Amino acid sequence: MFEIEPAHLVRILDLLGTIVFGISGGVLAIRKKLDMFGVIVLALCAGLAGGVFRDLVIGASPPKAFQHGEFAFAAMSGGLLAFFALPLFSKLERPIFILDAMGLGLFAVSGCSIALSAGLAPMASIVLGVISAIGGGIVRDVLVGRVPVVFITGDIYAFAALGGASLYFGLLKLEISELIASILAVLFVFFLRVFSVRFKWKAPTSPWQ
Repeated sequence: MFEIEPAHLVRILDLLGTIVFGISGGVLAIRKKLDMFGVIVLALCAGLAGGVFRDLVIGASPPKAFQHGEFAFAAMSGGLLAFFALPLFSKLERPIFILDAMGLGLFAVSGCSIALSAGLAPMASIVLGVISAIGGGIVRDVLVGRVPVVFITGDIYAFAALGGASLYFGLLKLEISELIASILAVLFVFFLRVFSVRFKWKAPTSPWQ
């Protein structure tokens, strides 16, 4: 069975999430008619914000994004890929949605894993995984004047990240390998997010609303 060191796996997940959110930031910037500088800035914010907040919470200073240049490079590369290869993203709304769902899963798992490795309690690690997952998307959307997806009433977004981080922790407690647990949790977040939009599933709201 193929195995990979947990630290290497988390790094891969983090980099993939950074690239994916960088692309989503770049595509959204182009949709909002920003120039190349705006595309790069939005890609950097989307790709790095969640991880920076996570690292600050666990006391990792400076944050990993500023210790290792490959994270900024990954986010910028994602933004520039969108800038120069927009025809690959023929319809702008769908690519943003798909990439956002993928990044959501990647960061939910890597955030939870890093928090657990830092010695945080299970519940705190799961919550930090959620914050890592939604942070970049919130900053990205706010910067272009769009209501962040996580604040849209009934939208299953943060709940998907919460479910993925919880599933990841649960699988580890069942002694499933970190690689398999990560893959399953990322796929869970991705498909829950996609299916919730496809079939119009809604998160519960207060009966007093």
